[in-house]
Amino acid sequence: MIQDTSGQDSQVKPSTRQKFKRPLIAVAIAMGVITIAWASFSSETADKSVNKADLRLATLTRGTLTRDIASTGKIVAANAPVLYSTEAGIVTLKRNPGDRVKKDQVLAIITSPTLTNRLQQQRSIYAGLQSELERTRLNARRDQLTANRSLDIAQVELDAAERENRRGELLIKDNLISQIDYEKNKDDLNRAQLQHAHAQKEVALMKDTLAFEVKNKTLEVERQGLEVAELERQVEELAIKAPVDGIIGNWLTEQKARIAASQPILTVVDLTAFEAELSVPESYADELGIDMDVELNFGGKLVMGTLSSISPEVRNREVTTRVRFEQNPQLALRQNQRLSARVLLENKPNVLMVKRGAFINSSGGRFTFQVAHGMASKTNIKLGARSMSHVEVVSGGKEGDVWIVSDLERFKKSERIRIR
Repeated sequence: MIQDTSGQDSQVKPSTRQKFKRPLIAVAIAMGVITIAWASFSSETADKSVNKADLRLATLTRGTLTRDIASTGKIVAANAPVLYSTEAGIVTLKRNPGDRVKKDQVLAIITSPTLTNRLQQQRSIYAGLQSELERTRLNARRDQLTANRSLDIAQVELDAAERENRRGELLIKDNLISQIDYEKNKDDLNRAQLQHAHAQKEVALMKDTLAFEVKNKTLEVERQGLEVAELERQVEELAIKAPVDGIIGNWLTEQKARIAASQPILTVVDLTAFEAELSVPESYADELGIDMDVELNFGGKLVMGTLSSISPEVRNREVTTRVRFEQNPQLALRQNQRLSARVLLENKPNVLMVKRGAFINSSGGRFTFQVAHGMASKTNIKLGARSMSHVEVVSGGKEGDVWIVSDLERFKKSERIRIR
């Protein structure tokens, strides 16, 4: 009989480490199963997984939505008159571009020999007409004196004829004179009366005639005086003066150049009146209106203004507008200074809105993803009015919802997204 080795065996007691080894292995296996199951579940409910840091989220809120248009522009002078030549001649510019000038200060002088000669000629004619007027007045006095003398002589002859007639009346009663002498006295009286009457009419007619001639000469002198005054005004306007306080803008002609009448010479910029010139996209042109509020931004300083004019012309798909605003010396504005602006089209109170983002363009404003409990679900939406910072939510959301407002181009085919 062969003996076994049981006599050689010795009993070994299990260690503490070996005691817990099996339970730990079992727990690890269970966790692995759970992880695999969760991954399987997640892969079934989410199309993609994305890091939260890669997304831009926004919460829907209620408030007043201001529809506006973002624009840029520059500061321009509201009053920058162009000065023109009044006559053809040679121009002498007295001030340089950038020089400050006061109102009525002479900026340029036009030398016009033709106009100067015309003025001298007309002044000479005016002096001659004044002499003729004085001569006419002297002749009128002389002619009037002659007419009055004729009237006085006629009056003397009439008085003598009346006296002879009275004497004849007395003598004829006593038959002291013949009938022929008596009738001759009557004829002399009638002749004297007729001559006196004609002399009176001659004096009256002479008076009217002389008054007419003097008046006519006076009108000629006055007419010539107006001609001289007009030429003097034109000569005075050869000195081009500043219409406002400001600075010289640009020379529009060369020094000592020969210029034509009504040719531009230079510009004067009124430094007390500025406006903002904005360029607005053509698509918003129909929504613009005079007196709309505009928020101007001068390097962080906000100033409110109103639309004062809208150009009817479209250039480079933009419409040019002018904005009038209250002048403030603290702004230290300069010609052609750049600025940004917001044209405020409409204020809509109690509007559900969300911040603007790239999702509007990438989804066409038709859908977005609503975030809740680490998952983002695709949601159909409808958007309304837009401002520079927010957009109105017409449907598809409620106050407090959280949306993805960043670019959705990579999620177009996804329905659910897991956010890590």
